[in-house]
Amino acid sequence: MRQAEKKMRYRPTETKSGMSLLATSWAILILLIGGGIGWLVIVGEKPASEREEISARVTVKLPPPLPATPSAMPPATPESAAEEVPTLATSAPVVSEPVTPAPVISSAPETPASKAPEVAHAAVPIPVRPADEISLSPIPDPDLVEEGQKGPLPVIASDGRKPWQVYARPFDATDRRPRIAIVVNWLGLSDAATEGAIQDLPGAVTLAFAPYAENLLYWMRLSRVAGHEALLNLPMEPLNYPANDPGPQALLTSLSPARNLDRLEWTLSRVSGYVGVTNYMGSRFTTSAEALKPVLKVLKSRGLLFLDSRSSARSLVSQVAEDVALPWVANNRFLDNQASRIAIDRELEALETLARRQGYAVGIAFPYPVTLERLAAWIPTLQKKGFVLAPVSALVGVEKPAKTSAKKPE
Repeated sequence: MRQAEKKMRYRPTETKSGMSLLATSWAILILLIGGGIGWLVIVGEKPASEREEISARVTVKLPPPLPATPSAMPPATPESAAEEVPTLATSAPVVSEPVTPAPVISSAPETPASKAPEVAHAAVPIPVRPADEISLSPIPDPDLVEEGQKGPLPVIASDGRKPWQVYARPFDATDRRPRIAIVVNWLGLSDAATEGAIQDLPGAVTLAFAPYAENLLYWMRLSRVAGHEALLNLPMEPLNYPANDPGPQALLTSLSPARNLDRLEWTLSRVSGYVGVTNYMGSRFTTSAEALKPVLKVLKSRGLLFLDSRSSARSLVSQVAEDVALPWVANNRFLDNQASRIAIDRELEALETLARRQGYAVGIAFPYPVTLERLAAWIPTLQKKGFVLAPVSALVGVEKPAKTSAKKPE
């Protein structure tokens, strides 16, 4: 009986405690809900005008254009389904044109063309280079520059010195080893990719800069201090234009020679200190002798060289360049149409085979992280294999192999 009475005596107390906890939980929940409603009433949704004002103060740094963000750029594809990239079918293999969207840049009026502002830098940092590396003067030779309507333009000096020779990286012309030139293309749009190419690759690697990039003066000076010879990319019309647009200042077969030369002047005036230009895209433009000849004549008159990327197997650059006596070099392979270690290593091996066969070879790559990593690992092996890494200028005038038939794209 006493145990039963104790149970009866404590049961109401337990029930009362449980009800108290339940009531407390509901009270906390109501307070939370009420607080949220009160916050919405007090703060409320900002009006559209305030949201726009806040948005204007927020800067979101979007990824740079695909050519400048190697990790995001898709592998290049041939101009048409019928075009293939052979391995070593000929001494000068057919290469495919990288298909990339138009660079995302602010529009620049065609006449007069505006120049992107240069960011002032107190000093060009000195890259950490091996002791045997050379450094090129970052200051353009004043005798090789004239002030044009759009900016500084390269000229032949009064004593006959030409920019492609003065700005060239020194090379021992008596070296009889097969020469391999590597060009890293479309730099300047991504700070990380550009700095990686400049700092992590030997100075004998040639760097090509996009004319749409900002801070070109800084990048040009930094690359020359690191010993790199430099080119400018010259955007040209591809076969599938305008679906694949190389940019607002691209040379087009539909334009008059005068308008194309005006666009050429805009590109050449972006910076000083380069040895020449190389076409970016251009699978249509480089197959038109009528459109190409006035452009190559101007390059010749300004003492520059031309690197034909051979975005089309039907390129007429070699023929027209010979006609106007323009120094020229032709690309043999795009190294990272497939941006993977296996594919890049395969292309590098093919480049070695080609160099052994004809005495030289040129490879063009984009600054994908994997490309820079494979190049940095492969280049130190060249000397033991009997090759010499050479700047593009060192391949001007080397004996060209006889032309052979090759399958052309449909």
